[in-house]
Amino acid sequence: MSDTKIHIFDTTLRDGEQVPGCKLNTEQKVEIARELEKLGVDVIEAGFPISSPGDFRSVQAISKAVSEPVITGLSRSVENDIKTAAEALTYAKRPRIHTGIGTSDSHIQYKFRSTREDVLERAVAAVKYAKSFVEDVEFYAEDAGRTDNEYLARVIEAVIKAGATVVNIPDTTGYCLPEEYGAKIRFLMENVKGIHNAIISAHCHNDLGLATANSIAAVQNGARQVECTVNGIGERAGNTSLEEVVMIIRQHAYLQQYHTGINSKMLYPTSLLVRERMGMAVQPNKAIVGSNAFAHSSGIHQDGVIKKRETYEIIDPLDVGVDKSTIVLTARSGRAAVAYRAKNLGYDLTKNELDVVYKLFLDVADVKKEVEDSDLTNIITTEVRTSVAAE
Repeated sequence: MSDTKIHIFDTTLRDGEQVPGCKLNTEQKVEIARELEKLGVDVIEAGFPISSPGDFRSVQAISKAVSEPVITGLSRSVENDIKTAAEALTYAKRPRIHTGIGTSDSHIQYKFRSTREDVLERAVAAVKYAKSFVEDVEFYAEDAGRTDNEYLARVIEAVIKAGATVVNIPDTTGYCLPEEYGAKIRFLMENVKGIHNAIISAHCHNDLGLATANSIAAVQNGARQVECTVNGIGERAGNTSLEEVVMIIRQHAYLQQYHTGINSKMLYPTSLLVRERMGMAVQPNKAIVGSNAFAHSSGIHQDGVIKKRETYEIIDPLDVGVDKSTIVLTARSGRAAVAYRAKNLGYDLTKNELDVVYKLFLDVADVKKEVEDSDLTNIITTEVRTSVAAE
């Protein structure tokens, strides 16, 4: 395994589907799973088999339909959960059971009404039992973000010794700061015996808007798997956004030593499929895949982009599957933008014509939020060309 490869673990069909109102049927899940395979994700978390017969069937169907990615099913550290996940994964060519337990004092005391020692024993037992079904076992330490580092290290060391191939360090409540979460990953790298026998995975939530930043901090400190969702959907404020992590790693000079196997040109089409099937709109200003991600309405920005796209765009829209940047005409647009849009419509305006067009354009722009192509065409054909011809 390359130490510079960052594995993309997609949980759109499990954590992402837990968003209220986003329930998918089996056919839709299979459709999205096939799209994720084309996208190039390394792991698809297909569902939580014990949770319902429908989820069991979906995990089973995805296992049959998809061949390249690892297919994983979630379970608690409960034998029946693990056994059911194994049964659902029977047809998977590369099966993984994802099992675990909460490790923070809050979970131990109030959720389980237990002790640290008991939870550690349950964690080890769950991994050993999962290992009896599949070779590839991932362990999650739920609420690791708020777990004492020394105790977390003890748990992680024990589950790796028990056979865990991946150890998931979730910031379940999205509370950690990037420096804090990165330091937690580094602590495990430096203090867990046998840590290099497993992949450290980052699973971050976005309650404070830090999921992507925390995931990147984890990568910089030793994590080699990032758990994420298309469009950043997920519980509460969502999960780490797949498209953001992929493009940060691809674009940023400080991360050039890392790479993913993602076909970035599939990011926007995959985003569209997920939002359509889940009925979950993406906010216009969403990074990478939002409708405004490559749209420019400020005259200063428009002039810069027209002259050289990289002036205001650090990503070529074609690289993520978007056809082109958009010059949006508003009252803040300048002459360069109006001339550019007019030329795209087939009108190569002279300086005098542009002066007339721009004056009339501002009159329309002061009334409308956005000047459409039809408005601009009307100005040019009915006003300008007539007045210029009469002179």
